[in-house]
Amino acid sequence: MVVSPLEDRYKTEMNAYFDEENKIRRWADVEIALLKAHAKLGHVPKEAVPAAKKAREMLKASRVRQIENEIHHDLMAVVKALDENSGEYGRYLHLGATSYDIEDTATALAFRDAITLIETRVGLLRTQLRGLMKKYKSTVCIGRTHGQHAIPTTYGMKFAIYHEELGRNLERLAEAKRRISVGKMSGAVGTFASFEKQGFRIQELVMEELGLKPASATNQVVQRDRHAEVMFALALVAAALEKMAKEFRNLQRTEILEICEGFSSKQVGSSTMPHKRNPHKSERICSLARVVRANVQIALENVPLEHERDLTNSANERYIFPESFITLDYMLVEMGKILASLTLYDKNIKRNLELTKGLVTAERVMLALAEKIGRQKAHELVRKCSMKAFEEGKQLGEILSHDAEVKKHLTGAQIKELTNPYTYTGLAGEIIDRLLKI
Repeated sequence: MVVSPLEDRYKTEMNAYFDEENKIRRWADVEIALLKAHAKLGHVPKEAVPAAKKAREMLKASRVRQIENEIHHDLMAVVKALDENSGEYGRYLHLGATSYDIEDTATALAFRDAITLIETRVGLLRTQLRGLMKKYKSTVCIGRTHGQHAIPTTYGMKFAIYHEELGRNLERLAEAKRRISVGKMSGAVGTFASFEKQGFRIQELVMEELGLKPASATNQVVQRDRHAEVMFALALVAAALEKMAKEFRNLQRTEILEICEGFSSKQVGSSTMPHKRNPHKSERICSLARVVRANVQIALENVPLEHERDLTNSANERYIFPESFITLDYMLVEMGKILASLTLYDKNIKRNLELTKGLVTAERVMLALAEKIGRQKAHELVRKCSMKAFEEGKQLGEILSHDAEVKKHLTGAQIKELTNPYTYTGLAGEIIDRLLKI
């Protein structure tokens, strides 16, 4: 029976990185790397390594669970399951290690690979966004601040902003991946006491085998600031996706309708309202972003473990690690679908841009007048004309053309050009050109 939506509705390729079978196999990989280090240093027979590798291939999650039900220790259940199929060499398994030498090192392997998948997904989205910012580079639309019409911008600029934010998130992910790609093989409190004088060398050999760096100093666990940083990096990606999704949702409102998610021919928007075309993918992304963000709080609370460690992080990490990675992966896949099917309605974009009858060009008029009468006087003059245009429902250009003070400084042709919203997009095109060259 499926309980979590991560196992069904929101399942992605990421699930395999955190499923029970792969977790057990990663633990076994670390155990074998430790055994190999001991063999290289002459602590155990070299034959122990191939024996353990063969046992790994025979490892079954069902058997591990059976053992765990008897002994109530998940890591030792894996060790015992390996021991059962390692013959006389099973006695060399887990030599000198504490559970979290194995578990935290294996977690680093999972995080490293999972972050790589997230990076790939983000890169694909950025490619889509580059295409959209190029396609809509010259599509002028109204910009909105405080929910009100501000001045014109372009759809190319909207997509450029998303593209750049995801680029910064890639940088953060790379930093977090570098810091989480460490393991420990330093014993019960991080002093290497169980490995004696060859502790450093054993740890180095294990990490070399696994492609990780040794943690510089640990107690019983790899310190949780590393994991919290990863959770925060994931939450920032989720927030970037939520920003995009929220904008698409708002722009799909019936009275705005500049953008629309793809809607298939048989898709149902509402069980009772047959006409509905709801932005359900964008809404889902906004909903799931809250889950990824909430998990950061838990990860931060895991940083101050007591003394050389306590177990208060363990249970919740079984939730938050797979939950955040899988949820974000699903969000990235969904956003890719949204971008691929996004429809822009030029007629509505034009209607909304012209809705305020030129008021959105007031700044431009003010700046032109400022050259003649100073900025403060120009602001007040254009403000009065703007309020009059709004109250009378007339074009700003018409009010300006009949204002005696304005006519002293601007010709009719100048007013017409200054109140044209389609030519007031600043360097938006040049910004996009610069980004496309990078």
